[in-house]
Amino acid sequence: MLGLFKKSAKDPSTSWFDRLKSGLKNTGLRLGDLLSGRKIDEALFAELESALLAADTGVAAAAELILKIRERAAAKRLDTAEQLRAELHDVLVDALSPLQTTVDFRSATPFVIVLAGVNGAGKTTSIGKIASMIRSRGLSVMLAAGDTFRAAAREQLEAWGERNGVTVVSQHGADAASVIFDAVQSAKARGIDVVLADTAGRLHTQAHLMDELKKIKRVIGKADSLAPHAVWLVLDANTGQNALAQFKAFDEALGLTGLILTKLDGTAKGGVIAAIAQAQRHRGVKRHIPVVYIGVGEDIDDLRPFDAGEFVSALLGQN
Repeated sequence: MLGLFKKSAKDPSTSWFDRLKSGLKNTGLRLGDLLSGRKIDEALFAELESALLAADTGVAAAAELILKIRERAAAKRLDTAEQLRAELHDVLVDALSPLQTTVDFRSATPFVIVLAGVNGAGKTTSIGKIASMIRSRGLSVMLAAGDTFRAAAREQLEAWGERNGVTVVSQHGADAASVIFDAVQSAKARGIDVVLADTAGRLHTQAHLMDELKKIKRVIGKADSLAPHAVWLVLDANTGQNALAQFKAFDEALGLTGLILTKLDGTAKGGVIAAIAQAQRHRGVKRHIPVVYIGVGEDIDDLRPFDAGEFVSALLGQN
C-alpha cells in the first residue's frame, strides 16, 4: 500500500514559503507588475480591482479591499504604486488575520475531528499529513475510514496509517456513522489522544449525502456528548468562488469549526481566502471559522498552519 505515495520531485532545500510563493506566482506576478513604476490614479485602482477579481477574491471582497486602500492612500497622500503595494499588504493582512488559529489537541481525550468536503478536495491526504503533525508532538492518533464504499479511499487511509504507525478503523460496506462511532469508542478505551475521521466526498448540493454527514455528527455525540470537537471542511483552492459556495453549504449542514485549503501549488490563485474572510465578516454571527491549515503539495510536510502575513507576502510575490 505504500506504493500509493509518489516520490517527491521537489528540491529539499526549497523552503515552505518559497513553495507557497511558487504556487501563487501567477497572482504575485500580476499584482507585482501592476504595483510598480507608475503613479496612483483612477486607472490603477480599476486595474487593481480587476486583478483581485482575477485572483478569485470575489466581487464583494475586491470592492471592500479597494475601498480601504483608497481611504489609506487619501489619508496618507500617497502617489506611487509602490506605496500602494505596502497598503495592500497591510489591508490584506488585517482582513485575513482573524482566520489564523491554533488547535489544542489536548483539550479532550480523545479529541475527535471530522473532515468533510467534495470529491478530490484532498481529505484523505490531509488526514495523513495531520496525523504526522500530531504524532510529531508526542500524541497518539487513530484514523476512522468513514468513506466506507470506496475501496481506494480505505486503501489510501490505511497506507497513511501504516506510514504514520497508527491504527485505522475500517469496515467495507458498513454504515459510515457506525465505523466512526466504533473508532471513538475504541479510542476512549485505549486512551488515544486524537481521532481523525474521514468521510466520503460529496457535492454540497446532494441533500441526502449532506444528511448523512449530519447523522455522522449525531452518532459521534452518542459515543462522546462533547464530540466531535472539530469539524473541518477541506477545500480545493483551484475551485475558486465555488469554494465559497461549498463553505456556506457545509457550514449550514454541520456547523464547521475550521477550514483546510489544499492544492495551493500550480494553478491556484489564492484570493478565495479573502472571499471567505469577507463572507464571515458580513454574515452577522459571532461564531468564527478559521483556516486551520493550507497545503502546497503531496508530500507529508506540505500542510502547515495558516499564517496571514506569510500568505499575503506570497500572494503579492514578496520576499
